[in-house]
This record gives sequence, C-alpha cells and structure tokens, in this order.
Amino acid sequence: MEEQRTQGSGDGLLVLAVDTSTAALAAALARGGEVLKDVQSLAERNHSVHTVSAVQAMLEECGIKPEQLDGIAIGRGPGSYTGMRIAVSLGKTLAWAWNKPLVGVSSLEALAYGAWQDAAGGAEGAAAAGAASAECAANGTEQSPIWLVPIMDARRGQVYTASFEARAQARLGAEPPAEGTWRRLSKDGIRLMHEWVDELAAAIAAAEPPRRPSAVWIAGELALHEAEADRLQSVCPDIQVRKLPVWLEGRAVAALGAARLAAGESDDAHAFAPNYTQLTEAEVKLQERTAKQAAAEGAVPDEGH
Repeated sequence: MEEQRTQGSGDGLLVLAVDTSTAALAAALARGGEVLKDVQSLAERNHSVHTVSAVQAMLEECGIKPEQLDGIAIGRGPGSYTGMRIAVSLGKTLAWAWNKPLVGVSSLEALAYGAWQDAAGGAEGAAAAGAASAECAANGTEQSPIWLVPIMDARRGQVYTASFEARAQARLGAEPPAEGTWRRLSKDGIRLMHEWVDELAAAIAAAEPPRRPSAVWIAGELALHEAEADRLQSVCPDIQVRKLPVWLEGRAVAALGAARLAAGESDDAHAFAPNYTQLTEAEVKLQERTAKQAAAEGAVPDEGH
C-alpha cells in the first residue's frame, strides 16, 4: 500500500465546496475551521436540478459574495459517472466566471476524513482516543494509528475505495488535517470488496508497531458490504473493525480543499476532469483476452485464397 501525506492549513480561507459523486448532494461554505453553512441532501442522484440552486441559497443565506471567496473545492470522484460531472462542470464554470482558484478533492478522501471527524469528535470516539493516548503515554510508546477505509458501492460486488491513516483526534468543523495526523495509504480505485478485504488483512498483518493500526474504520455505503466488513474482523480479531454508515459531507471537501489552497495549489479549470478510476484487474484481463482472441482470429488465413 503506497503512502502519501496530505498536509496544509486553511486558516482563514473562505472556501465553497461541492460534491455530487454520490446519492448525497454535499456542499458547504467554510472559513478556516468554521462551517458557515453545510448542505447534505439525498436528491436521488437528481443533482442537476438542485446543485446550482443549493449553492446560490448558501451564498445568499451567509451573505457571501463571489468576490469574497478564496477558492472553490470540488469533489472529483470517483463515484457516479453522471453525478461527478455535475459538480466538476459547476466548479469549472464558477472558477472561470468568478476568476477564483479551483482545487479538486478526492471524494473518497473526503468521505473518510468526514467520517473520522464525526466519529472521533463524538463521545465514544473521544473516550477511545483519550484512553489510547493515556496508555501510550504511560508505556512511553507512540499511539497506534486508525485506518480509514471509505467505500462507495460500484455494483457487482465492487466498491470505489482507498485507505488512509489517522493519528490524532479530529475536531468537528472544517479543520484541514494537521501535519502528521492524516496520511494516504493507497490510491483511489475500483476493487472487488472480497479481494479488498483480503488485501487489507494482509497489510494489517505486515504492519509493525507503531504503524500497525489499533482499529480499522470502514465508512460509507455499507448496506451491501457488511458481510465483508465482518469478515475483516474475523480474520483480524485483535484489530477493532468499526462500521460507519455515513454519507459524504461538504465540510470535509472544504477542509481538504482549504489545505490544498493554503499550500498554493490549484488545478487548471479548463483541463479539470472527474476521476473515473481505472478498470478493475478482471476487466483489464478480459480486454486482453478479447484483444488476443480477435488478433488470433484475424491471423487465420482465409482458405479461399
């Protein structure tokens, strides 16, 4: 599993965030760690009707004019093919019309980061984090991380997924991840859930302290994948596997976007595109077999000549 750091601070930056990669329309206005307005609407994927009006209503309700924005953060997927394009198209249009920097954010990372904020900021998460911190302080050891595994159903037993490492209790709001507290472990992609659980179990077994996780939180669309989440618990009995059926939140997109903006990053609004993810390994192999078969059939000489 590869490792990449997500760093940066979005203190004071006013960010408009929108994501339409899932069934939930997620949008937010945030300044630094303060959420001015957060919208989450299950619009049955009818985002083309509601997204523009939701953004307009947020700006008007908060008394924010476009020129006051420091940037626009857009969830670029992976996820629903049609849904992703709505937010991406809106972001490109607004960035060009308002002359504002545009940053893309992984929808999977936003799903994971939002779940971490919500769960760690709750009473149960705070108590667990406090107990773990106290135990490590007493033993003179580094606190074990939590792995966040976001999943979005991709049909036929597949999920859009990735994995991240969290090392400190998050604060509720739109606070960008502090340095050293949040790390990407694997790329966004589409995977068979059964194989993904096997891969996670192997990664857990191979990890040594202090990188070995104390818990794995699987967050997102769990309805069709609970059995596999439970299987991960059965094959890794010494690791707490926590299931978090949550929807993506706009404030998480804003937090990750603010971190990119604060680091001086931005995307080319004209070239900005959704992340459609790569084909699964099975699909790649099927294409290879089909191509070889077609080539072989084309190489057979015509007996009439």
